[in-house]
Amino acid sequence: MRASQFFMPTLREAPAEAELPSHQLLLRGGFIRKLAAGVYTYLPLGWRVIRKIEQIVREESDRIGGIELFMPALVPEELLDETGRSKLDILFKLKDRHQRPFTLGFTHEEVITDIVRHTVSSYRQMPLLLYQIQTKFRDEPRPRGGVIRAREFIMYDGYSFDTDEQALETMYQKVRRAYTRMFQRMGLRTLIVDAEAGAIGGGSNEEFMILADSGEDKVLQCDKSGYAANAERCELPDPKLTPPPIDDVPPMQKVDTPNARTVEEVCAFLNTTPDRLVKTLLMRVDGKPVAALVRGDRELNPYKLMRAAGGESVEMMDAETIQHLTNAPVGFAGPVGLPPEVPIYADYELRGLQDFITGANAPDAHLIHVCWGRDFPEPIWADLRVAQAGDPSPRHPEGVLREVRGIEVGHIFQLGTKYSQAMGAMFTDADGTQKPIIMGCYGLGVSRCLAAVVEAHHDEDGIRFPITVAPFEVILILVNPEDAEQRAAAERLYAELLALGVEVLYDDRDERSGVKFKDADLIGIPLQVVVGRAVKDHQVELRLRTDKNPERLPLDHAAQAIAERIQAMKAALQPTEEV
Repeated sequence: MRASQFFMPTLREAPAEAELPSHQLLLRGGFIRKLAAGVYTYLPLGWRVIRKIEQIVREESDRIGGIELFMPALVPEELLDETGRSKLDILFKLKDRHQRPFTLGFTHEEVITDIVRHTVSSYRQMPLLLYQIQTKFRDEPRPRGGVIRAREFIMYDGYSFDTDEQALETMYQKVRRAYTRMFQRMGLRTLIVDAEAGAIGGGSNEEFMILADSGEDKVLQCDKSGYAANAERCELPDPKLTPPPIDDVPPMQKVDTPNARTVEEVCAFLNTTPDRLVKTLLMRVDGKPVAALVRGDRELNPYKLMRAAGGESVEMMDAETIQHLTNAPVGFAGPVGLPPEVPIYADYELRGLQDFITGANAPDAHLIHVCWGRDFPEPIWADLRVAQAGDPSPRHPEGVLREVRGIEVGHIFQLGTKYSQAMGAMFTDADGTQKPIIMGCYGLGVSRCLAAVVEAHHDEDGIRFPITVAPFEVILILVNPEDAEQRAAAERLYAELLALGVEVLYDDRDERSGVKFKDADLIGIPLQVVVGRAVKDHQVELRLRTDKNPERLPLDHAAQAIAERIQAMKAALQPTEEV
């Protein structure tokens, strides 16, 4: 491809809103353009990278027996009604001319389950692994980072169908290894972490993270073992604290705290510290009211509460219901005097705390000198709080959690029967018994990988693409287009590289050499071949984007040497692990 005929609109500077390196460089390099918040066009350079990522994903999926299909982006809302997901607030909703409700697909569990329930009826038709690469839509409240968190994005999603949990585990591990191979081939080093299932649901699930300072996900790692988890999921051990004596604790007392709702306001008003305050959060688990207690300087992990209560869904109680339940506005709830039908769960840390402060279930009031077991029944103890750096590891007795930042590029789930049970996807077992199909779900952010590669591979001059996902393998730079000898050599080398199947961008533009070199560094093509003054010696220069020290090649053998170098670079990224 000749640069003079290619659409490559680079920018001198990225828009001020672009904060992450990948967002800045993809905009400046002419890979993407913003249309609206969280909505981007993939320009020719970016689309070439996307297609290469897709091809890697397809090859590794096909390698383990995956079968590709393509499902509609337009999904009848009635399908999501079957699983209760039609009320999610991230859905784009619309109606057709007959007022029938639809959503734009944010993920396709219901669609694929609908297909399978009408076509798979026997154990003989499984195991089955179906996948697609499709545009997805999520009404993200805060799109960020360009294509890292977008409202329209490209995603690989695979779905497995098995007869029992053991077969699911076998398939899950196959896909897990395939993902590892995919990311290695893209030049991405991943950390596999325990994760929260979120709106997808199901049982065991893991995320593949690219560690980056700019990552939006907080990951906690044990410094003594291999344990790692997203902060949303990270477990904490029961410290088995001994309850302090309460014999000398004064009786509980109600005090006025006008307009003091937040932890900071209450602590300032009562001249105390957050670790002496107990927050009471009123939630709904499977639609039923539940109270959760955590220390004032901690955050409740709602998913931990959901699991502790044995539920499948969790949400914050609305202000009107809180007022009805406690006779007080939001900010003044407490465990004392709650209706007996509201179970109280408390984080393990509170077992070692007495003589604390809570809301009084009355407007503008709090209670001091509160003790559990004396002033309200002993709660149900559980791991409820969000883990943070410095907390003890759940996997090693001497381990401590440390925090790193990551970008999620893949997420795999063992769904079990969550969707098949709800939607009636049944099969007949070998003994003639009807059973729900056992499902798995596997997501990978194709467009997010574009950004992740740039986050992992860049310097102050621009992008440094791995050879496997670069838009071109070689950029051929003609230093002086007016020099007939240089132009003839460049034209010859360009033709020879194309004949060898090399993907080459030939910068034949009538631009200053400095502009060409800056653009070459910016767009990050791995091999730079410079046709300049060395042509007088029948030579060209070969530079790596990662190492600017030039290597001279004889013009007569340059094309073959470059092709061999490309094969060696690709081989270095080829995984050795077999699936």
